[in-house]
Amino acid sequence: MSTKWGMAGLVAVLVVAAIGYWRLQGASSVPAGFAEANGRIEAVSIDVASKTAGQISKILVREGEFVRVGQPLAELDSREIKVALVQAEAERKRALLSVDTAKNRVQQAEAEQRAAAAGVDEAKAANDAAQKQYERTSKLAETSTASQATLDAVRAQALSARAAIAVAEAKSAAAEAAINTAKAGVVDAQAAVEVADAAIASINVRLSDTTLVAPRDGRVQYIIAREGEIVGAGGRVLNLADIGDVYMTIFLPTREAGRIALGTPARIVLDAAPDMTVPAQVTYVADVAQFTPKTVETQVEREKLMFRVKVSIEPDLLKKYSDYVKTGLPGVAYVRLDSEAAWPAALDAHLVK
Repeated sequence: MSTKWGMAGLVAVLVVAAIGYWRLQGASSVPAGFAEANGRIEAVSIDVASKTAGQISKILVREGEFVRVGQPLAELDSREIKVALVQAEAERKRALLSVDTAKNRVQQAEAEQRAAAAGVDEAKAANDAAQKQYERTSKLAETSTASQATLDAVRAQALSARAAIAVAEAKSAAAEAAINTAKAGVVDAQAAVEVADAAIASINVRLSDTTLVAPRDGRVQYIIAREGEIVGAGGRVLNLADIGDVYMTIFLPTREAGRIALGTPARIVLDAAPDMTVPAQVTYVADVAQFTPKTVETQVEREKLMFRVKVSIEPDLLKKYSDYVKTGLPGVAYVRLDSEAAWPAALDAHLVK
């Protein structure tokens, strides 16, 4: 048993020593088909800002804390908005009462229209009776059975009955117009309710905007504004590092960058954990060469043009080890230039999975 553990420890020491030897010797020590470059772990930086102006009432997180998407990060003073919400809700209640009143007016107008329609029918019936009476009296007058005075009276009644029809029809038309007016009042009242609903929805959006939430899973890097400070619309409150998009930026010379394609396999070894190899892949290669930044340590002459390459860690792996992801850590990235080349044992012995 002791011999077994002794051999395992010896293998681990040899792996770490091999990696350290590679890094001390520089790019020339990398096996054929591979490229090596120094860099630091980076992550996409996200500024969490306020959509509206206001005073910060609470900061709910601390620097370095890991947060999940949708988690509240800070709150702005929302008292004024809440007052506006109460007012808008009262306006909505008033609009709803106006709808009920308008509907009652429609019902009243419809009842009046039915009465007017009945009046038209009654006037028409009376007119029919008067016309028949006039016809009978006219025949009697021809035979002198009825006097001229009687005939004149019956004629007047017939004319009055005909006029009564016109009056009744006018009342019916007026009642119909009143119905249309009342229905228009219902539409206006309902529109007022919709306006009030829109105002309430708008205020609720403003109210929700007073709570700043995490747009992505990430780690709080900086708290820019503190409790009690007033920020303007678009004012930054804190900064997050998106741990779902973590990468190392390296610079490679033309002869190596030209052999790299997007998706090319890579490995990252951090100074803080030289006995662990993190699998990655190339996700970006600059299309324009540039001078090597002074912050990058390399034995290649600084006057030589280099291409910026981004080596990204797999999102699933980042999610699994989210509590351990930290930006700024220096290390070395190894990129496989030749798809047929086998990874050296020193980079495969402790591959993180």
